[in-house]
Amino acid sequence: MKLTPSVNTLICGSLAYDTLMSFPDCFSESILADQLHNINVCFLVPSMRKEFGGCAGNIAYNLKMLGGAPLIMATIGSDGEPYLERLAELDVSTRYITTIKKSFTAQAFITTDRKNNQITAFHPGAMSYAHQNRLTHIDHDIRLAIVAPDGREGMLQNAEDCALKGIPFIFDPGQGLPMFSREELRRFIELATYVTVNEYEAAMLSQQTGWTAAEIASRVNALIVTQSENGVRIHSTTAERLEIPGIPAERIIDPTGCGDAFRAGLIYGLTNGLDMATCGRLGNLMGSIKIAWQGPQTHSLSAREIADRFENIFGYRYAA
Repeated sequence: MKLTPSVNTLICGSLAYDTLMSFPDCFSESILADQLHNINVCFLVPSMRKEFGGCAGNIAYNLKMLGGAPLIMATIGSDGEPYLERLAELDVSTRYITTIKKSFTAQAFITTDRKNNQITAFHPGAMSYAHQNRLTHIDHDIRLAIVAPDGREGMLQNAEDCALKGIPFIFDPGQGLPMFSREELRRFIELATYVTVNEYEAAMLSQQTGWTAAEIASRVNALIVTQSENGVRIHSTTAERLEIPGIPAERIIDPTGCGDAFRAGLIYGLTNGLDMATCGRLGNLMGSIKIAWQGPQTHSLSAREIADRFENIFGYRYAA
């Protein structure tokens, strides 16, 4: 069966530059547990590289690779021209990206140890002005949107605007989850069509909202909980809970951006009418492909190569 591309998927979230550093030992061996109140630690990082990143950029990159046509809605700083040029080279629309001239582009400084634990310092920069973009100004016919980590006011506004325009959307709070109150998180869930979080975020979301996973799932079409190498758990209103095993990676190099790669697979599946099990498997596959590469946007496969790999693993084909 030949599927049409996931045309006009709106990706609301951050664009950022990621400075990625590798620490060859374990953080736990360099931090004294009884001195956490007086911590002063320096990690020697022999390797360092600067990559294009941010949740919106990473999701769009992977979705484009799958054959989708993402529209990014984000803010970028005065230093953002290289990113805009890159998106143009990838044939990803920059129409709804706003440049904030008085700010830098958001930047993450990520150090990963040999056990794939990470310490991140994040400067929000232009992301803090995400609310200056209004979804109400978009004139495309949007099939699905995702409200991914971004500026606080921007995320709140995007969720309300999606609801106002009748656009189904995925709520993906990510590391921005602590920014919101109980009432705000409940409002996000009530407006959303899907919610996707990792295991830690799922526990935090339940704690913050006072709702169990089942109660959250009852308010959306599906609650999708990623579990790293253990795959994904999907609480759906249309089927029993799905436990979809992870896919072993060819090699484990860098986990940065794996969650965003998963979300691209999920989005592609949802916008092409695939069942939830296939959506979860495709998301897992994208995450396993990404982790084998350094940086969130350095892996490169064709849509056909991804479909072939999926068929080799699962014995059926989701696309031609």
